[in-house]
Amino acid sequence: MAYDDPASSVRLLPVRTPAELERFIRVPMRLQANDPNYIAPLMLERREALSAKTNPFFQHAEVQFWLAVKDGRDVGRISAQIDQLNPQTGEGYGNFGLIAAEDDPEVFAALFGAAEAWLRERGCKAALGPVNLSTNEEVGLLVEGHDTPPMVLMGHDAPFTGARIEGQGYAKAKDIYAYECSVDHDLPPAILRRVRKPAADGVVLRTLDMKRFEAEVRTLTDILNDAWAGNWGFTPTTEAETKQLATALKMVIDPRLTWFAEIDGEPAGFMVLLPNVNEAIADLKGRLVPFGWAKLLWRLKVGRVKSGRVPLMGVKRKFASTHRGQLLPFQLIDAVVLAARKLGYKRYELSWILEDNAPMRRICEAGGARIYKTYRLYEKAL
Repeated sequence: MAYDDPASSVRLLPVRTPAELERFIRVPMRLQANDPNYIAPLMLERREALSAKTNPFFQHAEVQFWLAVKDGRDVGRISAQIDQLNPQTGEGYGNFGLIAAEDDPEVFAALFGAAEAWLRERGCKAALGPVNLSTNEEVGLLVEGHDTPPMVLMGHDAPFTGARIEGQGYAKAKDIYAYECSVDHDLPPAILRRVRKPAADGVVLRTLDMKRFEAEVRTLTDILNDAWAGNWGFTPTTEAETKQLATALKMVIDPRLTWFAEIDGEPAGFMVLLPNVNEAIADLKGRLVPFGWAKLLWRLKVGRVKSGRVPLMGVKRKFASTHRGQLLPFQLIDAVVLAARKLGYKRYELSWILEDNAPMRRICEAGGARIYKTYRLYEKAL
């Protein structure tokens, strides 16, 4: 089916070839080239993330990308996808994502017209996004916090984008926060006294064992899916997806900053602090050749980045309501922050945190964290 509006000067090009995918990836790089806080992602990473050959997400989702072309220029892009593992799919939702475009209402209208028609053809009753591509990857549009660069695996969108999406009839579905905290900020004294006592009987904290990397990934996946089950918008992550992400990040993961907690010998919780790779690639413009790999490795292993992001943290539900389980998040935060401090880190981000996730927000704020970026999910009935 054709998605072009004959009355529009914008032509929609469904992405089908590797060359078209390259153009798709480069759209935001060109549009935000003059934004001092925009950091171009590595092309290699984007090719793998957006390819059915390398991203296990495509095994349980149908996905389509489009380029918007006007006057011979690529002026925008968008994706539409339906994830069969996402509980919201059963409620009639499909997703749009990877939105980037010139500040032109005609371009946004063409892009959303194509994505919505594609979703509608497949029985979707509503569209939710941006989701890039999975709720376990990048979600939300940056609506506050454009004055600082994004952390690793976080988005950075042009400030006008939210208004243009709303102009297509979308309204806020949910806000998601990114908290920032200094590694010099300890937990409150009352909590710290409890955390730094000898561990309660049966509680063991340990770092990631790289010699058992695949087994550790399976453990993390099990805890994650149990801990986050029932959260708004959460989609269970498959072991293949977690393994793919972990393998992609294996070069940069620091085992001293990934901690597991066990209760009575059973894995009960975990916390991951990723070095902020964006800090190391800011001037590479997406390229790793001819010298990008050397620069990246030197900056990560020798030069050392000074910031990190906590993208994943969780405690199994069976332990969350127990005395020992309730202390685990604070024990993990303390362990990770102390390790980061020793490694010379200055600050870290905790994200994404749903605006109505009161327990997690209290944990963040108890550690001295403050909201410094807001990402928004939009929805529209189709």
